[in-house]
This record gives sequence, C-alpha cells and structure tokens, in this order.
Amino acid sequence: MRKVPRWAVLLLAVGIGAVILRLLVFRGAGLEVKVARVEMGSVEEIITNTRAGTVKAHHRAKLSPQLGGLVTALPHRKGSWVTAGDLLLQLDDSVQRAQLRLAEQQVRTAEARTQEACLAADLAEKELSRGLALARDGVLSPQNLDVLQSTRDRTAATCQALRATLDEARAQVRLANAQLALTEVRAPFSGIVAECSGEVGEWITPSPPGIPIPAVLDLLDPASLYISAPIDEVDSQRVKVGQPARITIDSRPGEKLAGRLDRVAPFVLDVQEQNRTVEIEVVLVDPRLAQGFLPGTSSDVEVILARRDGVLRVPTSAIAEGGKVLVLEGGRLVERTVQTGLRNWQFTEILSGLASGERVVTARDSAEIRPGARAHAQDRAHEQGREGP
Repeated sequence: MRKVPRWAVLLLAVGIGAVILRLLVFRGAGLEVKVARVEMGSVEEIITNTRAGTVKAHHRAKLSPQLGGLVTALPHRKGSWVTAGDLLLQLDDSVQRAQLRLAEQQVRTAEARTQEACLAADLAEKELSRGLALARDGVLSPQNLDVLQSTRDRTAATCQALRATLDEARAQVRLANAQLALTEVRAPFSGIVAECSGEVGEWITPSPPGIPIPAVLDLLDPASLYISAPIDEVDSQRVKVGQPARITIDSRPGEKLAGRLDRVAPFVLDVQEQNRTVEIEVVLVDPRLAQGFLPGTSSDVEVILARRDGVLRVPTSAIAEGGKVLVLEGGRLVERTVQTGLRNWQFTEILSGLASGERVVTARDSAEIRPGARAHAQDRAHEQGREGP
C-alpha cells in the first residue's frame, strides 16, 4: 500500500476537528434570529393614502382681464405679497375714460333740461289753478280753461319724459364706470403673486365671446394650503371630518406635521377601475407651518382612526397569519397564539398571549425558523422595539 501524504492526514484532521467543534461548541447557539422585546407603548390605527397626495390651495386664482388691450402697469411682480383689492394689472383706459366723461356730460345736460321742463310744468299747474278760480267767477271762458289744462298736461308729460332721460343718462355713467373697471385686474383676496406672464407694453389679445383670455397672473393664499390625497374605497366609511392626521411633505423629509381631516369626497373616483379611491382633504392644525410649501408638491397623510397609550405592543412584522408568534425561550423558539387589538404597519397591540419583556421573532426569512428550533438573538440592538408615536 502507498503511504498517505502527511498533508492529507493534516487536512482530514482539521475537517474532523471542525465538525466536532460545531457539534460540541456551537450546537447550543442554534439559529441566529432577529427579535424584539414585548414592551409598553402607544398603538394607533391609521389609514394612509393609496397614491401620493398633492399640496393645493383653497384660495388660488388664475387671473386675466376681461378685455384685450395694451398693458400700462403691473404694480406687483412674481413673489410679491398683495392685499385684497390691490391693483395687479392695468390696461390702457383712455377710451373708457373718454366715454365716462361723455356720459357724465350727458347727465349734466339732461339735468338742466329736466329742471327747465319741470319748472314750466309747475308754472302751468299754477296758471291752471288761477284759471279755475276765474272760471267759477264767470270771468274765464271754457275755451281758455281748456287751453290752460292742455298746457298743464303737456308740460307735466315733458317733465316726466326728461326725468326718464336723466335716469338713462345716469345709467350710461354706471355703464361707463363698469367698462372702465374692466381695464383693471385687482386681487380678489390677499396672497402671493405666484406667476406673472405679462409685461408692460405688451398687447393682450381679446378672445371670442365665451372663451376666457389666457391667465396672466396666478395668485394664491399660503394660509389656505391643504393636502388632497386618495384613500382606498374600502376605508371611506371609516374616516370622518375632524379626525386627527399626520402630514409629510416630500420637500421636508423626516418631518411630520399635525393635521386634521377637513373633507371627505361624497363619491368614489372610478377612472381607474382596478384602484377606486375616495379623495380626502387634510389641513394643518397650525397654518403658519405651511409657509414655504409649494402647491403641487407631493405629500402623504396618515388619518388616525384610534389611539391607545400604555398598552402592550410588538412589531407588526412579528405576527403571522392566525395571530401566531414565535417567542425565544431558553434558546428555543416557542409558538404562541396571541389576541390583538389596534394595529398599524409598525406596531400591534397585544391583548393576551404575551408578557412584557418577552422576546418575539420579527423576521421569518428562513424555513429553519420554526417552532422547536434552537436559536439565539442576533444582537441586543434587535431586542428593543423602536419607539412608536
């Protein structure tokens, strides 16, 4: 027989030693599992949006003049704060002002003519009164009395007609003032000029009847910002106006803002038939925190349906179907069935089946992680549940 090389003998010895070492030393450790301790804390039942929500403004107006014309003034530029009633855009109003002056002159002319006619009517009324007295004394003939009555009636009708003409002239003044007002665009509410697409000296082309002129100014009120977000239709009966909520804005990562559910749409959006949703609107509890938010920014909301403080809880990932959990006891995994209460994606309330301080498995990422298996905790960092809200 050939002699076995010494290196082969040494390699075999090392292999046998490793097997023995694993069986004798590491057998007691078993599987390495991720665990978390059962702890006291807060648990919330929440509903989240199914798709990204959007920051919007209740008070937002895209403004344009009702008339075409030459832009002569733009007192406020993009980013300016304006107060309700402030002038935002002025068109050339020379024609409208000329029409107003003409209408005012016509009023003065009509007033003079009316005064003249009504004075003549008053005089005719007095002459008729004297004629009636003379006729009773037999001094004035019936023919002359008829002339006086006719004169009285004619002058009274003339006075009445000229009063109507005066009313018409005054209406023309009001019309001219209305036409003059159409050359201005004023702020309908206080806010910030978000966009201004015109310039002094440019001509705004009028549109055909029934078609608005494209917007020149975009005005929004930052204090009226809210978040519009879709939730699944199955949750529509669980949300109510006034429920507390949390808001996260993509432009401010890591920050959660207190909100309140302000509106629930009375209908289901069925445009996407495979994902029917209901729109909700959430407003900030403190509107001042909305400073700097940009309408159109993506955001998410969590509507808080219920909250319980000081209850027993575990990470939701520790609970399998049927309320089964794996507890690490004495180096082995023991399966238990628990009764749960409130839950969300992070924590679940435990009503029975576990005690504070026990360790439960939070990840079953291997078929070897099963009841009865020997195991040990991965490290102490995983034995502590994260602090909840």
